[in-house]
Amino acid sequence: MCGIIGYAGMANAPELLLESIRKLEYRGYDSAGITVKEGEKLTTVKVLGEINNLEERLSQTSITGTIGIAHTRWATHGIPSENNAHPHSCCTGRLSLVHNGIIENYREIKEELLERGHSFISDTDSEVITHLIEDLMNRIASEDSSSSGDPSKNDDLLLRAVKEAVPKLHGAFALVIASSDVDYLVGVREKSPLVVGKGTGENFFASDVYPLLKYTSDMVYLNDGDVVKLDKDGFTIFDSLGNSVKPIIEVIDWDVEGAQKSGYEHFMLKEIHEQVESIHNTYIGMGGENLFLMKEGKELRSVFPHISDIEIIACGTSYNAGTIGKYFLEQVTGIPVTMAHASEYRYSSPVTHNPFIIAISQSGETADTLAALREARKRGSLTLAITNVVGSNITRTADFTLFTRAGPEIGVAATKTFTAQIIVLYMIAILMKRSKRGEQSEVDALEASLRSINRVVQRVLVNTDQIKEYARFLSKASTIFFIGRNINYPTAEEGSLKLKEISYIHAEAYPAGELKHGPLALLSKETPVVALISGDHVREKMYSNIGEVMAREAPVLIVAEEGDEMANKYTDRVLTYPKCPPLMSPIPISVILQLLAYYTAKERDCTIDKPRNLAKSVTVE
Repeated sequence: MCGIIGYAGMANAPELLLESIRKLEYRGYDSAGITVKEGEKLTTVKVLGEINNLEERLSQTSITGTIGIAHTRWATHGIPSENNAHPHSCCTGRLSLVHNGIIENYREIKEELLERGHSFISDTDSEVITHLIEDLMNRIASEDSSSSGDPSKNDDLLLRAVKEAVPKLHGAFALVIASSDVDYLVGVREKSPLVVGKGTGENFFASDVYPLLKYTSDMVYLNDGDVVKLDKDGFTIFDSLGNSVKPIIEVIDWDVEGAQKSGYEHFMLKEIHEQVESIHNTYIGMGGENLFLMKEGKELRSVFPHISDIEIIACGTSYNAGTIGKYFLEQVTGIPVTMAHASEYRYSSPVTHNPFIIAISQSGETADTLAALREARKRGSLTLAITNVVGSNITRTADFTLFTRAGPEIGVAATKTFTAQIIVLYMIAILMKRSKRGEQSEVDALEASLRSINRVVQRVLVNTDQIKEYARFLSKASTIFFIGRNINYPTAEEGSLKLKEISYIHAEAYPAGELKHGPLALLSKETPVVALISGDHVREKMYSNIGEVMAREAPVLIVAEEGDEMANKYTDRVLTYPKCPPLMSPIPISVILQLLAYYTAKERDCTIDKPRNLAKSVTVE
């Protein structure tokens, strides 16, 4: 995996493809390449390393054409190298292909193809697909010639071969294939994201919408099993049964500016600052059509009064948002909530009842979350998805969907989508509480606080000098602990995750009460501890835990509410956030921790938007 672009139109394909894959750099990659159809031949250029290397290599050629494909690779099979980079060609050079995902049975297919005389130059599973399609094209052409006596080229030979190849491939894959024989591209989606961009006199394939926003806002999100024939004049979608299907055009209202840095040094910093707006937009969105969202004739709001227990499934940052939501849901509604790592959910034993399932995925394409969601539906649970991407796979899998309104998020380390997910979960709790009879004054007060929480975030963002100062201190550490209790334990988990993702400092989060059960053995003068405190019922216990830390001479940084005089009695390293109800505190505290991670990584001169070994959308299991 990582980023795919396909183009058929009238523009100069090498220039357009190069510009477009630059907009996919945020996904992380180790190599890059393009293939362009020049007349009746395919020309491929690929390099190890950055897209700048590809641009330099292309500048030494005279490649032109109006049809092509491009890819940025993040290694799954085979080390980063030019041979393993995409696009991959077949023996004759007649085909070229880009692929995201993993082919689980590629070894078996490769052995069969080797026996039939194919030779391979890479260690990847992707190259096998190209050879398989060529093999099928040769067989189909031979059969056509034998039956009709006419060996002339069939214009749909590529399409027919791809359709026959897809059922032979096991795993997750998004493919775009070019052929020297025809003036169209073929795309395939199977459990890995691929969209079609509909233009005027030009059409596109892409692994996500961001690189296409400059050219079109009309997108078609493909379903699993779809095969698409695309040229400059249009495209035809065939479902898994081979039937032509009418495309559903989604109009994406994200503007091009939203996918640019807009004067910020990094996308991550821009997106941290955009949270004032994204929090507000998500809250407002939950007050609109989302309340009345229906599926198969059933209104989401009508389900709330009948929910007796909830299970949240997610991965990574979304899991941390879900855990914060768990505390809020339980306290506000009284409904028990359990958490499940999406990657482990399928291996758990089905419970005797069917809880209401909430699946959270920023991209809507997270492979582990989608697999868990499908398993939940198989078990008979009613399901709700929370995502930032209209038309993504999770929206077609769940019974209901609620959208965050965060806009495009380019930085690999999630920031604004995280706080937007919290807002949606909080509003679900509030709506559930409102669906039941009884006193509503408490929930009215909570919603009023939620409505204005973006102003609290704004105040955090305008005062970052102390955060930068403490980031310089933390940047020298090799290990950092984060501690919290109650609803701010998952906040500590998210702070720890952000720091390790982008600064490469080893960080761990613990419930503060667990330190004495082992982790205290790791503390020393060289092990900073970041302690998160709100004005709730565990505040005094938190300070007792901080005392235990300080007794081991570990330096402490406290994040506390403004006016909490106790913090300064424990340490001279204190960061404060504006007063808000304790249940709201994870939002401003998380913004502080995002900034702390950002400036720590900057001190260490790390590649903040593109952390090593990570990808934005994890579409393999």
